[in-house]
Amino acid sequence: MPFGQVVIGPPGSGKTTYCAGMAQFLEGFGRKVAVINLDPANDVLPYRCEVDISDLITVDDVMTHLKLGPNGALMYCMEYLEKNLDWLRDRLAKLRDRYLIFDFPGQVELYTHHGAVRNIVQKLQNIDDFRLAAVHLVDSHYCSDPGKFISVLLTSLATMLQIELPHVNILSKADLIEKHGKLSFSVDFYTEVLDLSYLLDQLQDDPIFAKYKRLNAALVGIVEDYSLVSFTPLSIQDKETMLRVKKAVDKANGYVFGEEEERTLESLMSCAVGAEFEYEKIKAVREKYTDTEAAMDAEDT
Repeated sequence: MPFGQVVIGPPGSGKTTYCAGMAQFLEGFGRKVAVINLDPANDVLPYRCEVDISDLITVDDVMTHLKLGPNGALMYCMEYLEKNLDWLRDRLAKLRDRYLIFDFPGQVELYTHHGAVRNIVQKLQNIDDFRLAAVHLVDSHYCSDPGKFISVLLTSLATMLQIELPHVNILSKADLIEKHGKLSFSVDFYTEVLDLSYLLDQLQDDPIFAKYKRLNAALVGIVEDYSLVSFTPLSIQDKETMLRVKKAVDKANGYVFGEEEERTLESLMSCAVGAEFEYEKIKAVREKYTDTEAAMDAEDT
């Protein structure tokens, strides 16, 4: 029974980098990994690719022959893959002993309301008995802007409902939050998606958003009513956050450890200082970049 993860998210969120890093990370545990490139616009791959959609169709070819723009061409490519899914299934049949990482395109419409990606993954599950989880990456810099963060919450919620897979939401590039200014709240507020009324209070200070108070409240209410969205922070260079994401994804798709991987995991944990991974990275980010009263007092003195 093949297990794997479907890596999705908006452009620039770090999907391809994640696929390369996670493949290498899992191979370090002795797991046999195959990365599948299903992004027809991705012509520079930093990982060893076992199946590449460019052998079937590319965005450049569609733009040239059908005179479509880049977005329309990308959607056409995914619809073409859906109609020619046997091409993909035949190649995946040779990889049933591997853990699969699917690198999907970075176009939000494909995951919020377009049906091609959903239909592809559903057929792989229902027909070929794949056990998949969706890994949805969003750039952590959205946390620094309350309006953008609410948009990210809505996009994540819509993606979860549309794709219909066990879902792990990732705040990628957590180590770069510093570049986008201090956070108004602790990192836990954004990862756990706590009381969003505080974001509404911040929006009231913005002359543009303040005019849409009722709309903002309704949007926040949708996220809170479903109570589905939460995030795991990730820095691709940090093994502790990588291990946390690995654990979350394995739980989501039901992957069962093999003996060799279990021994490797125990060895890694025994070498870690304190052997406590869960919140150390979050704590470090919070202490460095969150605007706390202590930091304000220090500036005043």
